[in-house]
Amino acid sequence: MKTLGKGLNANAKNVHNRTALHYAVAGKNKEAVQLLLQRRVKVEQKDKYGVAPIHLAAWFGSLEILKLLVQAGAENKVENEEGLNIIHCAAINNHTEIVEYIINDLQMKELDKEDQSGHRSFALAAEHGCVCVDLFVCFWCYSLSYMRGETPLHLAARNGHLDAVQLLLQSFDTRDEVNMDGETALYQAADNGQEECVLVLLQAGSLMSVLTEYFCSQNLEAPLHLAVKNSHIPVIHSLLEAGCNINATDKRSQTAMHLAAELARIEVVEMLLKVGLDLTLQDRQGKTALGVAARADEVIIVDMIIKAERYYAWRTANPELNESLHNEYPLTFKLDHRFETRQFRSMAWRLAYELLKPGEWKKLAEHWNFTKDQVSAIEEQWTGQQSYQEHGNRMLLIWLHGEELAQRSPAKELYQSLIATGNSKAADKMRMETESASNKSCSIS
Repeated sequence: MKTLGKGLNANAKNVHNRTALHYAVAGKNKEAVQLLLQRRVKVEQKDKYGVAPIHLAAWFGSLEILKLLVQAGAENKVENEEGLNIIHCAAINNHTEIVEYIINDLQMKELDKEDQSGHRSFALAAEHGCVCVDLFVCFWCYSLSYMRGETPLHLAARNGHLDAVQLLLQSFDTRDEVNMDGETALYQAADNGQEECVLVLLQAGSLMSVLTEYFCSQNLEAPLHLAVKNSHIPVIHSLLEAGCNINATDKRSQTAMHLAAELARIEVVEMLLKVGLDLTLQDRQGKTALGVAARADEVIIVDMIIKAERYYAWRTANPELNESLHNEYPLTFKLDHRFETRQFRSMAWRLAYELLKPGEWKKLAEHWNFTKDQVSAIEEQWTGQQSYQEHGNRMLLIWLHGEELAQRSPAKELYQSLIATGNSKAADKMRMETESASNKSCSIS
């Protein structure tokens, strides 16, 4: 560069209309920029995309080069084809020093304008997680007009920029603004699985009232519905911990549980069942969550819901019980694969597949207070002429789940129940098998 001939054109452009200054600035080559400026190059030359060298200095975070260009007379307000000026470029790329220089030294408030996409620099800073958001907070007011009515809090929350969300919440009292689609920042954070932002927004207060009042009145999906639909487990956990309305319904009158059952989200179903939601609620088609799962042929979820219905009915009937009940085995409604229950699960399979005749499993179910809806949900999964065997086995495993939680003796209760339902032959065989298994266990020990 130092030997650049006087006869060469320093303003020569390539096919993209870029000059040597464009490349020197983009490459952060301060010495080359200084030499070109000494040759009095055109500092405002734009390439085919409307990008001037000063854009590149802001975009790549070259503060010293930006100052050289300003001193050389570069236009501060220049925009590219997308309507981006230097503060837009700096905000998008989180170049704090550039933003500080523009705000504190150049004092160019007029640069805060919308680009071609309708975004202002303040909004871009929040959207891209720029740590210099506080400079915008101090310099410009919050109540600006954004595309689709979105505030910086919306943009920061849905993109997961936690620092920006926290700063915005600290700087302004507003929490619950909705955009043109009726969405709050919390709604967008939940929809995009931004767990930490969801938690911070919930902790900021007042947002729960918006969920229960606004979303329900407008028949919109609440954040819990969105998190369930997208299987955002951490977000669901945060919402449940914050005490969200677990029984809120959407425009189809479906709760989050209806949705989880319909979409076969087993882990989500497990989480929701543990918080004790209302399983009697019906959607617009008159279906409970159990009915939705049965219609979708989701056998595992059907059985999980029935286990939960029977468990909470038992807890209601026994209010004296305390939570220490689950100290040894945490509450779960999933399939039981524990070694400790293998013997009883094998017994249930033999009873259902080899000893019970068609219809006899229903007598046991009625004896154990299974509801008509629960029996129908089990029976709805048709696998052929021998379906009653699988139905009986599932019913017995559901019953066994309740016996385990109640800490009762399954073998004794099963024997007495078979006798009570007129099946003494099966009762005797089950008793003999149980005694035989016990003797073998004692011999081994």
